Amino acid sequence: MVMTETQRALALPNSAVLNMAPRANLPAYVQAVSGIAILSVERERELAERLYYEECVDSARELVLAHLRFVVHIARSYSGYGLAEADLIQEGNVGLMKAVKRFDPTKGVRLVSFAVHWIKAEMHEYILRNWRIVKVATTKAQRKLFFNLRSQKKSLDWLSAEETRAIAADLGVDEAEVTRMEGRLAGRDIAFDAPADADEDDGWQAPQYFLTGGQSDPSELVEAENFAEDSMGRLHLALADLDDRSRDILERRWLLDNKSTLHELAAEYQVSAERIRQLEANALKKLRTAMVA
Repeated sequence: MVMTETQRALALPNSAVLNMAPRANLPAYVQAVSGIAILSVERERELAERLYYEECVDSARELVLAHLRFVVHIARSYSGYGLAEADLIQEGNVGLMKAVKRFDPTKGVRLVSFAVHWIKAEMHEYILRNWRIVKVATTKAQRKLFFNLRSQKKSLDWLSAEETRAIAADLGVDEAEVTRMEGRLAGRDIAFDAPADADEDDGWQAPQYFLTGGQSDPSELVEAENFAEDSMGRLHLALADLDDRSRDILERRWLLDNKSTLHELAAEYQVSAERIRQLEANALKKLRTAMVA
């Protein structure tokens, strides 16, 4: 009996199957999956029905193996992100397995058509997790814009106003969103740390040397916290020393979210707006004196 390519793949020993992992040897993996024959419509339906009705594991395995070549093809369409092709393939394989598990042969569609969505979804999530530039695209709409805009750009040049309008209309978003996302796409990833082999002439350019946090020194944190507590204490004492009218004017002019105007306070206290301004100025002067004492 002559074995088919798929049957030969299914008959591989465990060690050979492990060696087919894309990260182990990508060229050998691509060659191996390309050698597995594409299933006929009848064979695919037979395997899918066994899996769907009988939960046959061997049928699921054969379906997955016969479609690995399509994952490689899809992964290569995302080569522009600077991520390892092997990693994209592995993520796509996860999507393929999810698709095989959920495939319903009664719907009358080929598995490859059904699986494309699941394969791309896993690759998209991997790109979003690992490509720093697009981590800012957090909403579903922004993610859709990111991938659609990247696929619609015809060149590395900036979009013209007409192209921006056309893409915005096609994707149903504002032109400003398209422009902002284009700016993100024009960026590039930079490692935070200096390369291990960097010398003194180049290493200083690494972001780790000029993007240090201003709160990195514990002593500065403690000092700032003590200063804030001391200032707040002085402020409360200074406010307590003011007369009721001056304190009320300051609170309503400076401390409340819904601040009062000079004329509103003047009407309430039955004095002129100029008098309220003088009381406010005197109270602020007393506070400043108390804060620096």
